Amino acid sequence: MGIAAFISIMAFPLPPAAMENQTEVSEFILLGLTKLQELRCFLFTLFLLLYLTSVLGNGAIMAVVLAEPRLHTPMYFFLGNLSCLDICCSTVTIPKMLAGFLSKHQIISFTGCLIQLHFFHFLGSSEVILLAVMAYDRYVAICNPLRYMLVMNPQVCLLLAAATWTTGFLHSLLHTVMTSRLHFCGHNRVHHFFCDIKPLLSLACSSTRLNLSLLNIVTGIIALTPFIITLLSYLYIISFLFLKVQSWDGRRKAFSTCTSHLTVVALLYVPVLFNYMPHSMGGSSVREMIITLIYTIITPVLNPLIYTLRNQEMKSALRKALGRKLLPGKK
Repeated sequence: MGIAAFISIMAFPLPPAAMENQTEVSEFILLGLTKLQELRCFLFTLFLLLYLTSVLGNGAIMAVVLAEPRLHTPMYFFLGNLSCLDICCSTVTIPKMLAGFLSKHQIISFTGCLIQLHFFHFLGSSEVILLAVMAYDRYVAICNPLRYMLVMNPQVCLLLAAATWTTGFLHSLLHTVMTSRLHFCGHNRVHHFFCDIKPLLSLACSSTRLNLSLLNIVTGIIALTPFIITLLSYLYIISFLFLKVQSWDGRRKAFSTCTSHLTVVALLYVPVLFNYMPHSMGGSSVREMIITLIYTIITPVLNPLIYTLRNQEMKSALRKALGRKLLPGKK
């Protein structure tokens, strides 16, 4: 039987697809940010501190929003969702990157790579959509304040939050399924610090034309549609303030509630558009890693500072919460 099988294989060789399956990779090596050992310790300490700052800052916002009854409003409900997304998005990529600084080779299984890719794009696209929802919330609050609590009632807020997370999940699932169908049959070194779509597509042996089309079209829609909604919301807000609000004090108060959100939108959208909107695959891996670091670690660190430093209600609630912790017997 062994000789017969050998003769049959020699007479009828395996098709290319079967040969690819024989050499298909089962794990990837993440090359990370640098190979220089003297930089690894410094970067490990830096990103560990940034990650802890992000988790503590966003965790504090979530805790205060949940604990303080006067913050149980639509704006702070969505802010709590944003903080949760920031914590989760950083946790998907940063711990694995920190582990890579301590080891010579940062190996991740094919399944682990797909899981990381899925959750990164799930949380990232959900955050983009959530920022548009927050812009609409500001539009209703400023331009239609008398009907604000009727329009943005708890049921609507829960529906918008559920739609945000669901859309992000389905968008990411599409990319994960399409990436899992590709063949990887040789090179397994990923020029990135985590499993992202574009670095993985550059390693595929099979055609990636459909994947690239989906990346450009679907991800473009997911990024641009919330951006257009955000832009239109603020155009309506600005026109309303200058045409209907006569007092400068009223305009200043309205703008102060929007400045934080606009800053967060700019910090997220600018690097995301640079990274995912180009149609070519020939971008610099170093440039892409630096841009990715901005919205995976820098933006989540800055978001709590932006929302607390410019928000009197949040600062007052934080002081109240800290006062209860430090002086529990004092009212």
